[in-house]
Amino acid sequence: MKAALIQLNSSDDPDENLAVTHSLVAEAAGAGADFVLTPEVTNCVSADRTRQQEVLHPEMTDPTLAGLQAQARDLGIWLLIGSLALKTEDADGRFANRSFLVSPEGRIVARYDKIHMFDVQVSETETYRESAGYRPGTTSVLARTPIGGIGMTVCYDIRFPHLFRQLARSGAQILTVPSAFSPVTGAAHWETLLRARAIETGCYVLAPAQTGQHGSVSAKRRETYGHSLAVGPWGDILADGGTEPGIVYVDLDLSEVTKARQRIPSLDATTEFDGP
Repeated sequence: MKAALIQLNSSDDPDENLAVTHSLVAEAAGAGADFVLTPEVTNCVSADRTRQQEVLHPEMTDPTLAGLQAQARDLGIWLLIGSLALKTEDADGRFANRSFLVSPEGRIVARYDKIHMFDVQVSETETYRESAGYRPGTTSVLARTPIGGIGMTVCYDIRFPHLFRQLARSGAQILTVPSAFSPVTGAAHWETLLRARAIETGCYVLAPAQTGQHGSVSAKRRETYGHSLAVGPWGDILADGGTEPGIVYVDLDLSEVTKARQRIPSLDATTEFDGP
């Protein structure tokens, strides 16, 4: 199976972003990709909550979701919409950061709300409080599909290995990690975290990413790390998207998942131990 990881430089204009995404998805399908993946917040990268309130939609009326569902159907591909920022009915006005898996028939077969919010102080001058604008999800999601068991996560989830182990033990063979990593944490941790999760689970890890300086009508602008990565079940890097928008391709062979787990059967370990 051929997978395509799309690397975007999304702005805070969802219509503009959809046009770019449509073009890259079509290019990937034309190159023979069976499974196409986009990054976190495909529809809108913004640090300005007022701007988000102006341009975002609920799931039922979101034009990016509808447009990409139709495109998946027209092209006959599996499509992971890495995540969309969506309005909710929450009284506090927070958004959902929601990932969608779409079938070749254009049907949503799984949706996942990002569980772990990026509430961190990276440095004295760089602080993030994702939970101020987004509500966390509460449920892990495994999609059982004809192309394999797909465990869905988003970005900061990568730092919580118990989530990935639970997905793998439940049947995941492919773990998706659409992301918008900061340059500081990306340079320090991105590759190491993705390789570690692949090694621990014996899964393919597919991580399409946002990259670069993101355009905005607001003075509040974001910058992301890029380097969309595909990692094999043995922890080897199979593809790296660098720092420019575009597409990287990888061939997936699920027999490699079986081989990796036979060599290192750590998922089967149930050893109990005492502790503090």
